[in-house]
Amino acid sequence: MLFQQLLIFLKAPRSGQVKTRLIPALDENGACAAYQQLVKTLLARIGSVQDVCLYYTPVDAEGEIQGWTRPGWQVRPQASGDLGDRLHSAFVESFMRGTQRVVIIGSDCPVVSPEDIHSAWAALETDDVVLGPATDGGYWLIGLRQPQPVLFSEMAWSTTTVFRDTLARAGAVGLTVKILRELSDVDTEADWKAFLNSQKSQVNL
Repeated sequence: MLFQQLLIFLKAPRSGQVKTRLIPALDENGACAAYQQLVKTLLARIGSVQDVCLYYTPVDAEGEIQGWTRPGWQVRPQASGDLGDRLHSAFVESFMRGTQRVVIIGSDCPVVSPEDIHSAWAALETDDVVLGPATDGGYWLIGLRQPQPVLFSEMAWSTTTVFRDTLARAGAVGLTVKILRELSDVDTEADWKAFLNSQKSQVNL
């Protein structure tokens, strides 16, 4: 039984199936390489975090993501359905294993830090929901202390209102929400260039 857990949603690094919004600025192979760089950057930043499970898709991709694991980390396939179905299922699975505070992030925000994860877990001591807003109107993190299907059912995913709509749904059923710092996902060509420039700046420090 785990007291708290971090779930990271990942995709198999397959050309033409990841970071498609970077095409045609990058070709399919270039977009796939970009995705792998983002994932490696994220996992390197949070490598010290314990109690991590990589949730991968598609279901036959376990071998492709094994190189991203760390000692003690788990790997599990994502459920079927849309993003809401998969998020809800991952939360339910973790809670069924006895976890009390569960946080999920994706692989699009490489600047997430261990401090962000620990802040999210800490917030769940007193609040029902914790959210990390993204600059595109979505969220880069969501955490719960029990299943909340209302936050995931029939949501208009990949829109600029996901964060706002999630807050509204939480409020409508009386859930308390802690909001973390706002961060940017890397989805577009401009996002990718900004990420590369930030990496260069860190190297030059």
